[in-house]
Amino acid sequence: MEKKEENIRVRIAPSPTGPLHLGTVRTALFNWLFARQHHGSFILRIDDTDQERSSSEWEKDILEGLLWLGLNWDEGPILPEHLQENFKDQKSLNLQEGYIGNFGPYHQSQRIPIYQKYLKKLVEEKKAYLCFCRPEELEKEREIMIASGQAPKYSGRCRSLSEEEVKEKLNRKEKYVIRLKTPEKTISIDDLIKGKVSFNLSLIGDFIIAKDFSSPLYNFASVVDDYEMKISHIIRGDDHLSNTPKQIVIAEALNFPKPKYAHIPLLLNPDRTKLSKRKQSITLRDYKEKGYLPEAILNFLVLLGWHPEEEEEFLPLEEIIEKFSLKKIQKSPAIFLSKKLDWLNAKHIRNLKLEKLKKFAKPFLQKEFKEIDDNYLEKVLPLVKDRLKRLDQLPELTKFFFKKPVYSKSLLPWQEESFSQTKNNLKKIKKLLEEIEDKDWQENVLEKELFSLADKVGRGEIFWPLRVALSGEKASPPPIELMLVLGKKETIERIEKAIAKLEK
Repeated sequence: MEKKEENIRVRIAPSPTGPLHLGTVRTALFNWLFARQHHGSFILRIDDTDQERSSSEWEKDILEGLLWLGLNWDEGPILPEHLQENFKDQKSLNLQEGYIGNFGPYHQSQRIPIYQKYLKKLVEEKKAYLCFCRPEELEKEREIMIASGQAPKYSGRCRSLSEEEVKEKLNRKEKYVIRLKTPEKTISIDDLIKGKVSFNLSLIGDFIIAKDFSSPLYNFASVVDDYEMKISHIIRGDDHLSNTPKQIVIAEALNFPKPKYAHIPLLLNPDRTKLSKRKQSITLRDYKEKGYLPEAILNFLVLLGWHPEEEEEFLPLEEIIEKFSLKKIQKSPAIFLSKKLDWLNAKHIRNLKLEKLKKFAKPFLQKEFKEIDDNYLEKVLPLVKDRLKRLDQLPELTKFFFKKPVYSKSLLPWQEESFSQTKNNLKKIKKLLEEIEDKDWQENVLEKELFSLADKVGRGEIFWPLRVALSGEKASPPPIELMLVLGKKETIERIEKAIAKLEK
């Protein structure tokens, strides 16, 4: 574990323009772990300045996803009561005991006056200026630069406009953007993951920071928010590294202190192409609906780019918090292996306490079987949990517990046994079970009686048709375990149904 630092404040700022991406989840997790480890603050900020593309549906997806994973944020405006209700179920599954906050995230769309103040400051101090160049003019400039082998950047033609010229253009209601005056120099950062990284600002030129005084662009709004929210560390994906020099220049123009940067390696498919929905599921919602546990997803994602000193890969969250270190994050991209996630999910399912497994499992069974009795479910789950990789496998693996099995009578005989022999053996089983009193329907009694019969007739001849009669499957929990869950009445009814099949 890293040495504790003081006043740690980190953030994520997803845009609500699509479902919550696993890459964003991993970034949120690394920030959250860093904050928890240093007793700092984890802040959620919704980047919704692009109102045309932003959606309340996708924002809800982000909030629900983070709460379901247990990545609770530490501050923000208090949610209205009707919105608190929306997240009640997610909080009940929250991994962090004692989470009582009802904070909403910060919204950049609600912070426009703050951005306006700083935009005006830059323009007044002549560190930024209004640019009236038309798109077609800029495109022509760009083509000329590329043709001459230069890096395309803005020529700076509006940099020298006089105040009178600007006023005249504004009076004519000409469209404008706001550009920052970018110095031609080299700047460097000591990235906590990548090491020293340098940027040549002469390749960037005067870039746009706002469409107008009420429409800040991402880089500008992000710098202002990070300053206002006292963000100490910016931990984000490698794909944001290109934004770093622009954000540093904006911060310098505003005389803001620079936060520390840490850029996480990208996630790649096994063929080393960028993780994309064309090749596999990439949204948290997909994995939640398939029945992956939040613990398993967090365990899997933290290992994509980071590894503890020990070889152990199955890590409970408390252990991850204790061992996590930015210094141990690798510089190279991380490979997303679905088989490893399946393996981890299976281990986390086996490790889950019954009461919590029941909460996660019940919705998957209710889709298929409607009414699910909690007491009955507590008997069913221990019999199948060791066979589960994902919770969406539950309906198939447990269907015979909730409805009478459907199968062909050809499945009932053991090996080369005839239908007649199998029928007679099932009748012997039925007679034996009918003689057991209800109070004696217990494991030790059932084992004693059935194994005694099997010693006379043959184990395969007794237990194979009994298993099929009860489950309709070649593979299932052992027959005695099935009988204890199903009960005497249901067990005998299923044996009778099997006998009737063999009589046809």
